Order: sequence, then structure tokens, then C-alpha cells
Amino acid sequence: MDIFQYKHERLDPMLTDIEIAQKCEMKPITEVASALGISADELELYGNYKAKLSDSLWQKVKNNKNGKLVLVTAINPTPAGEGKTTTTVGLGQTLAAMGKKAVICLREPSLGPVMGMKGGAAGGGYAQIVPMEDINLHFTGDIHAVTAANNLLSAIIDNHIHQGNKLGIDPRQVTWKRAMDMNDRALRNIVVGLGGKTDATPREDGFIITAASEIMAILCLAEDIADLKDRLGKIIIGYDYSGAPVTVSQLRAEGAMALLLKDAMKPNLVQTLEHSPALMHGGPFANIAHGCNSIKATKLALKIADYVITEAGFGADLGAEKFFDIKCRLGGFKPDAAVLVTTVRALRYNGGVPKEKLAAGDPEALKRGFPNLEKHVENLGKFGVPVIVAINLFDTDTPAELEYIRDRCRELGVETAISQVYTRGSEGGRELAEKLLDLLDRVPSRFRFLYGLDAPVKEKIETIAREIYGARGVVYSPAADRTIRKLTDLGLDDLPVCMAKTQYSLSDNPKMLGRPENFEINVREVRVSAGAGFIVALTGDIMTMPGLPKVPAAEQIDIREDGSITGLF
Repeated sequence: MDIFQYKHERLDPMLTDIEIAQKCEMKPITEVASALGISADELELYGNYKAKLSDSLWQKVKNNKNGKLVLVTAINPTPAGEGKTTTTVGLGQTLAAMGKKAVICLREPSLGPVMGMKGGAAGGGYAQIVPMEDINLHFTGDIHAVTAANNLLSAIIDNHIHQGNKLGIDPRQVTWKRAMDMNDRALRNIVVGLGGKTDATPREDGFIITAASEIMAILCLAEDIADLKDRLGKIIIGYDYSGAPVTVSQLRAEGAMALLLKDAMKPNLVQTLEHSPALMHGGPFANIAHGCNSIKATKLALKIADYVITEAGFGADLGAEKFFDIKCRLGGFKPDAAVLVTTVRALRYNGGVPKEKLAAGDPEALKRGFPNLEKHVENLGKFGVPVIVAINLFDTDTPAELEYIRDRCRELGVETAISQVYTRGSEGGRELAEKLLDLLDRVPSRFRFLYGLDAPVKEKIETIAREIYGARGVVYSPAADRTIRKLTDLGLDDLPVCMAKTQYSLSDNPKMLGRPENFEINVREVRVSAGAGFIVALTGDIMTMPGLPKVPAAEQIDIREDGSITGLF
């Protein structure tokens, strides 16, 4: 279709996202499951519209042939929003409307962003997962279970020290933090154990947001209960007075922690506005964790569908790189294609246009911002997967700007498609779906990892920094240097690296937009998540406990006397 023929017509321009979701007449989840060949006795119902999938389902389908795996990622996010999750949902809806057996795989939203600034994570407009309110609030309790398991471990650590400290844990070297699923900057650094002799040993501590907990990562990477317990037991909670690591298994806590997580291990089945199926499971952030839904949900989806559409958080420099190098490596996945989401507004922003002026056409700014998209296209090519660029259409886009993006992508050898799923649901995703199907048929994936696990830790970090971010080098703090040497001495250097970095820039400075050059990545701290199976490198000023904005979204959220919810988006 010619770009001049596109119309940005919302099905009902007067409705907000939450109002659209509330008007949806959902199907009983048993009907959604039945369309996938899932019987009622393979579901654990959470009301009429949510269900967990039992382990017996996996046993039934585990020998099925795998479907095609498609990753939806994006350019660096901007305050204008790019619509990556919306595109994921819309693409899944469209494939289903075309008669394809497709399943969407997403992460669960954290209450921190929902009540803070970013908002929910169930899509938007006419490409949403429902019941939207439940999903963005407590859902099936998975994230609460992770919080409970995390804080049980914290309690056991302090109790062990208080009760005689048989393992000789050095209170000054306890690296395990408490967790909560809310943005609360006041809890980043605290002191526990105050009050007196009966109130435990005083020591410095802190909170991280639950999405950043190693237990969240473990939940998303574990294959089954046995693997879950094994990974939990390998968690290093700190070091003893001799400098040796202390693990959860030494504290004999993995059994109780796994018990708290037994139901959270089961993937959740929900539906889109158009009743196509979606698995939502796990919720690690991509800027401070690995940013992908669970291996268990993805493996199950591949056995029950011909096409699995999944996403990885934030831009391709974070979510996609971690999806490929961590999730696919640990889960044995070989993705078949990647969809890279962009918007005209986001490219204007990367070209220097401030947020308040993004509604005005600015072809020159878009040209200046295009190198950000170009870099992400190059990066995805380094993993050997076929790529298609999805242009998420807005009514402020001009034909000249759309034509420029398509022409430049054509020069890069990449197909483009206009996506209007936000405003038109599955009808607005036909071009994208048809071109994706054609790409899957024509171009085989030659998937490969960016680096080998036998490379030294610094080489892995520097490969990501140079190849994906475009940095000229990496600067390590003395503390980071010491930790890397210690991990090498402990034999923990053969793990993939999870970079914790700002999502707003290819660099570690959120103000460096577009495609920055001649910069260095600053690694201030290195941690090991031995249970999850990766090393975390914290760069720049990235925080593992976000704070609330000046005007939190929570101020607009309310519940009426009749139980209806307002302001959630």
C-alpha cells in the first residue's frame, strides 16, 4: 500500500485505553484455551478470564514440533513512547485474524512503573491484553511470590547472623538486598537491626524493586521445580570473613523459597481484545535485568502454536541483546526473525526536537535522528536474524517523513511496514503481518551469539560496548575491577553478561541521543547472579530501585463506588 493512502483513524477516538479494555466482552478463558487444544483439566483458573497452565500440559505437548519464534524490539525509547508492546499484541491479533495459530508471549507489569511514570505493560488502544486492570495490578500474584521469596531469604540471612553466625557471614559483605514491587527511592540505602540486642545485628542494607531481584531472573530462566531449586541454592548472598562466597544452599533456604514460587512457576494464559491467546509470565526489567518473559512460557508457546510473538524490554541495545545472548543461550532458542519498532516522533526526538514540539513535522530532525534506527538495524544483523522495521503510525506523521524512513531502510536492505494496530486492531496490522510471513518464508535465520562464554569477563563487556553501543572503550571503577578479578578466581567468569544501562541512549548517558560516537562506557559495579547464571555490570547512574516522578501516575488512579477503575492509563 502506498504511504499516502494511510489514514490514522481510531475506531473510537473518544475512548481511553482503559475504557476500550473495559468495553471488551471477554471470552471465558476455557474457550481461549480450547482453541489451542488445551483442555479444562490442564488449566488452573483464576476467575473466568485468567488461568495458569498446568505441568501436565507440557508433558502432553513437549514432543511437538516448534513453531516460528519472532522477537519484537525497538529503537531507544523516548518520552513519546514507541509502542513496542502494543505492536507485539497487535501483530499476534493480526496473525490470529488471518487464520494463523499464533501465541503472544509477554512479561507481567510491575506495580512500580504502573504507579510511577511508565504506565502498564498490556499494550494500548485496540491492541491490548485483557483483563487489563487485573494484569496491571496484582494479576495472579506471581510478582508478590517473588517478593516474598526474596524477603524470606533476607530474613533468614539476618536471623542466621543473630543466632550465632555458624557460617561466619561478614555483615559488611552481605550483597543480598530486600525487595518490594514499588518505586521507593527512600529505601535504596537503609540500616537494619537497630533497636537493641534482640533486634538482630545492625548492618547496612537496601531495597531493590522486585523486577531487579535475582529471584525474578531465576523464575524466568528455570525449566522446572528441580531447576528452580538448584538455581536458588546457587545464589551468592554475600561473603564470609575469609572472603569465600556464602550461598543459599548453605543456609538451607532453597526449599522454602521454591515452595513460595511453586505456583508462580506456571505460565499465565490471558487474551487480547480480539480473543487471541497470550502467555504473560515473569517480569524482569531490561535496563537492570535481562528483560524477557520466562523460558518456560516461551517453550510451551512454541509447542502449541505455529507462530510465537514475544518482546524484550526497551531498545534493542538492551532487551534484544539480552534476549539473544542470555535467554536464547540458556533456553536453547533459535529465533526466526526480529521486528524493530520505530516511530516518526521518536526519530524527531533523537534528532533534537524537545518532547513538547514532537507533534510538528520536522523532516530535517528526523534525518538527524535516523542513525539511531540505523544502528539498531546493524546490531540485529550481527545476530544473524532477518529484520523488518515496523513504523508505528501517528496522526502527526507526514508523508515525506514516512517516505524517508522507507527509502533509507530500503538502502539498508531492510523491509518496512506501517503498523496501525493501536488505532485499528488486527485490521491495522495486515501489512506488517503479511510482510513478516513473507520474510519468514524467504529468509532463513542464521542466528548466532555475539560472544563466547569462554571469553574473559572484560572481553564480553567490551564486545557488547563496542559492537552494540558503539563505544570506543570501557572504563572500570576500582570496585568493578576487584569484583571481576574475584569472580575469575572463583571460576564464575564463564557466564554471559547482563548489562545494566540507561534505556534512553546507546551510551550510558541518557542525554546522548541519536547515534553517539567516541564515548566510553563506565562500569561502576559488577555483581554475580550465580543462580540466574549471569554477571551483571552496572553502568553510569543506573538504579536498581527507581523513584517516583514529581507527579506519580498513582495520583490519577482511583476506584469508584461501583468497583470500576479509572486513570490506570
